[in-house]
Order: sequence, then C-alpha cells, then structure tokens
Amino acid sequence: MRKTPLLLVPILLLGACTWGITLDDAGKQVRTAWSGDVSQCRDLGKVTVSVMDHVGPVDRNDIKVRDELEVMARNEAAKMNADTVKPLGEPTDGSQAWGAYQCGSARPSSTATPARQPAPAASGGTQTFPISGG
Repeated sequence: MRKTPLLLVPILLLGACTWGITLDDAGKQVRTAWSGDVSQCRDLGKVTVSVMDHVGPVDRNDIKVRDELEVMARNEAAKMNADTVKPLGEPTDGSQAWGAYQCGSARPSSTATPARQPAPAASGGTQTFPISGG
C-alpha cells in the first residue's frame, strides 16, 4: 500500500516541469523570426531565458524544452515593448539567448517558419510538423 504514493511522486514531479509556462496575452503579440532578416528592426536588447532541460539523470524532450524557451522569450520580450524575437544561438543546458526587436510594419518575412525543418520519413514520404500556436 505504501508503494503507490511513492510511485506517484516521480510522475507528479515530471508533470510539474511545464507548470506555469504559458504564453501570456502580451507574449501572443510577439512574433518569432526564426530565420528572418531583422536588420530593418530596432534592436531593443537581449533576453536570456532558461528552463530545466533534465530532471535528475533523465533528459527532457528537446522539442518541449525549445518550445518553453520560445514562450518565455516572447513573454519577456513583450515586457520590453518588442514585437519580434529571434534566437541568437542554440539552447545550451536549458538556457538560450534571444534578440528582442521592434519591427512594426517592417516585420521579417519568415516569422512563422522555424529554421529546423522536419525531414521526410524514409518510407511513405510522411512529414511531421510542430504544433505550436502563435
């Protein structure tokens, strides 16, 4: 009987990893320029965000970590009155730097397409795409 509560603890801890990381209303107005040219935008500074990339010895899903980093960067950039963010490098140990920009009508043309395109499957020609609203 006592083993049941002990088995639930790791499940609850893993489920809590994403608790509270949501895109707020201001962050919804911030676009992500994955590979877009932001040279026409006003540079407002840099935002560095971090999340847990592993729980104990277990690495978290890379896509989930990247999605959470993007959400946090958009939320933080909104506080700076930015309307666009662009990653300044790859995530390292759950941390990533993002540029915050105010582009207005000069928004980068490729804001909705992530730089990491999924590769077609070896058989059947099926492709998968990330499901992320924004």
